[in-house]
Amino acid sequence: MSLTDTQRAIHLFLAERIDADGFAPSQTEVARAFGFKGVRAAQYHLDALEAAGMIGRSPGRARSLRLLQQPEDRPRQLPLAPANDDTLHLPVLGQVAAGAPIGADIGSEQVVLMDRALFTPTPDYLLKVKGDSMRDEGIFDGDLIGVHRTSEARNGQVVIARIDDEITVKLLRIGQGKVRLLPRNPDYAPIEVKPGQEFAIEGLYCGLVRPNA
Repeated sequence: MSLTDTQRAIHLFLAERIDADGFAPSQTEVARAFGFKGVRAAQYHLDALEAAGMIGRSPGRARSLRLLQQPEDRPRQLPLAPANDDTLHLPVLGQVAAGAPIGADIGSEQVVLMDRALFTPTPDYLLKVKGDSMRDEGIFDGDLIGVHRTSEARNGQVVIARIDDEITVKLLRIGQGKVRLLPRNPDYAPIEVKPGQEFAIEGLYCGLVRPNA
């Protein structure tokens, strides 16, 4: 069974929380960490991980989740660079559209070492940009952008947003009861979130790396 980028990220999140806390996070904590509106979305992805044999759960027992397989893209499984607080080990979790939104199921299991000074705030993962709708922000096709995972953002920030099951990077504009995602290229039209669409902030843009620059 093939996992989506979101499911791989949740798998990694579960492994890190179990290591740090000694027990698994709740469905509510998973939903909050990934910007889901409710626990149903978290439940869906956890069910997929269980069906794929990545995790196991005991019905009726709180926090009974256990890992059956370690995440393949887990940074600590790779040969690490010498201890250095300025070095980040960041997984590349997939692609993000700088154009029309694209599905988020295209990904890799690559982990790269980055200088912490390249990003503000500190990113949790990288996404590869597809398209040129953010070119006037200095974000070009093929760039790797850092994403700081959060479900909150201020008006005017560049965000990674999820509309239904699609992911895009845009400038967030909130006003007059509307949420719009603005491109930074006049060749593209703004995206207005329509009533009934599932919308969530996945994270904040916090810098980029241009491969082969």
